[in-house]
Amino acid sequence: MALTKTEWLALEKKAHELRRLCLDTTYWAGSGHIGGGLSVMDMLTILYHKYLNIKVDDPNWEDRDRFILSKGHSGIAYAPVLVDKGYNDPEQLKTFNLTNSKMGIHLDSNKVVGVDASTGSLGHGLSIACGTAIAAKVLGKSYKTYCILGDGECDEGSNWEAAMSINAFDVRNLITFVDRNRCMIDGRTEDVMPLEPFADKWRSFGFHVIEVDGHNLNELSEAIDYALGEPDAPVMIIANTVKGEGIDFMADDYHWHYGAIDEEKYELAKKSLDKYYEKRKARAEKEGK
Repeated sequence: MALTKTEWLALEKKAHELRRLCLDTTYWAGSGHIGGGLSVMDMLTILYHKYLNIKVDDPNWEDRDRFILSKGHSGIAYAPVLVDKGYNDPEQLKTFNLTNSKMGIHLDSNKVVGVDASTGSLGHGLSIACGTAIAAKVLGKSYKTYCILGDGECDEGSNWEAAMSINAFDVRNLITFVDRNRCMIDGRTEDVMPLEPFADKWRSFGFHVIEVDGHNLNELSEAIDYALGEPDAPVMIIANTVKGEGIDFMADDYHWHYGAIDEEKYELAKKSLDKYYEKRKARAEKEGK
């Protein structure tokens, strides 16, 4: 079901606020994985502000939906989402990745409230998500598990072992995304380790694949709605995104997988994000119903 115009505009506003907070966090830290943080932010926004069945005042509620950020280096985007949602003290963002901070560059589930799994060692998130989803089936629970992979980490064989297990055990209460920004730490994915035909690979493992614009909240919503229905197979949502989306001098540049932000870049980035938000609002106004 498509987003209403009111819903779409509200989500755009929240996504913009979270992008700005991701930028702030990178500035306070001095550096961070901002490129992949910005590419994944729309997925995080729509999950945490429309779909996830969670209780901020009871983060360990046993019937909550589970979320696994397999591309754990995007913690610089995930931490602002959890802070904004109310799980953690906003002051913690000002110490992100600094000595003795609870918020390391990869978020630790034992230190950061709201994190269901410690990730950052790439290639393991889908296996964890498969386990939590199977546990729900075994226990007769209705909660869903959501997992976001990076495309670069799909070089890791453990993802494909998890994919085989998901198919073998018919795990349809798990909704998987790939942040397909086509960049990784040392180059473009197709130059480092070609993934294409990427969608066909997932189909060959038994997934129903939906390809969307990962920066179009309406397309993301429709894909998630399909996955929450009664699909005839596990669902993989390939979200085509842009690394550094929203900041013109970072966009689609793999060098911004990890980068430093000084005051000059910080001011330029804020202006760029504001212009980007105006474009996003205009699209929602035009296409929203």
